[in-house]
Amino acid sequence: MKPAYLAIAWLLVPLATLRSAAAERITLEAIQSPVIFRGDATTAYRDPAVIYSEGWFRLFFTLVRVEPDKRPFSYAAWSKSRDLVTWSAPVIFTPRDQSLNYGSPGDIIRQGDEWVLCLQTYPRPHGELYGNESARIWTMRSKDLEQWGKPELLRVKGPDVAQEKMGRMIDPFLLADKDDPGKWWCFYKQNGVSRSWSRDLKVWTYAGRSSAGENACVIVDGCEYVLFHSPANGIGVKRSKDLNAWRDEGVLTLGQAEWPWAQGRLTAGFVLDLRGEPAVGKALMFFHGSEYSETDPRGGFDNFASIGLAWSDGLKTWAWPSAMPPKPETR
Repeated sequence: MKPAYLAIAWLLVPLATLRSAAAERITLEAIQSPVIFRGDATTAYRDPAVIYSEGWFRLFFTLVRVEPDKRPFSYAAWSKSRDLVTWSAPVIFTPRDQSLNYGSPGDIIRQGDEWVLCLQTYPRPHGELYGNESARIWTMRSKDLEQWGKPELLRVKGPDVAQEKMGRMIDPFLLADKDDPGKWWCFYKQNGVSRSWSRDLKVWTYAGRSSAGENACVIVDGCEYVLFHSPANGIGVKRSKDLNAWRDEGVLTLGQAEWPWAQGRLTAGFVLDLRGEPAVGKALMFFHGSEYSETDPRGGFDNFASIGLAWSDGLKTWAWPSAMPPKPETR
């Protein structure tokens, strides 16, 4: 090839790459509704957690099905999407067993050549309204984010504490320490938000608790940790430099005032920070809303719960598919 043609060829390569990248960028404006999965009288979609890998959004969540005899069964399930618009049919990957009732996936992290998902059991074998005292937290491992291995107990109180002595705990979340490479944190609902640390995800040391609601999600923003948690209604936000002292930044309710499907409660916010990802460029918040309150006889816990989506440029103002302008971040 002549030098002139070589020069043109080298110029064309980055142009083609740029065109490809532009074509693959997620168009949030194409999303017509904030609802990803809509619950009904026999179904609830709750507790979302999402990972973005190789161009796929993979959504993990609690799927509750109320059977004809009125018994609710909880499962961990997943769905995937390329564009946040079209989602695959949910795939259940935990057993049908009210003495287990897996659900509430916290997040998915990478360790070596495996993906690690954390989640809870929420036993209700005798018709309990909520998970009983044997509720515990677990990890599952996968090579491909679709086929998952056997659950392993997260012994966050230490290796010498027996499972029956650990106390009721739910809603785990795993996070890499921002200042200490190789150190992992596990946050979980017990006496507020408790936390333990590990260097191998196997041996854990209890490190304390903070006052906050359930469904903890923690991300790093600059030199701070940002905690998203669930009070009685809405998504609470707190910030800390060291995981000990937290300052309260209020409660998000997003578009709840205009959303019939979230009038009972808006909760379980999970933030996937993709502001540095060229294909997305936003922080995405996944959450669930209940059409009725949990004490309403029509339901709102085991049914009529839906997963929704919002997004932000700077974690301050949030937007969603709507004709209305974005609402302030807190109230």
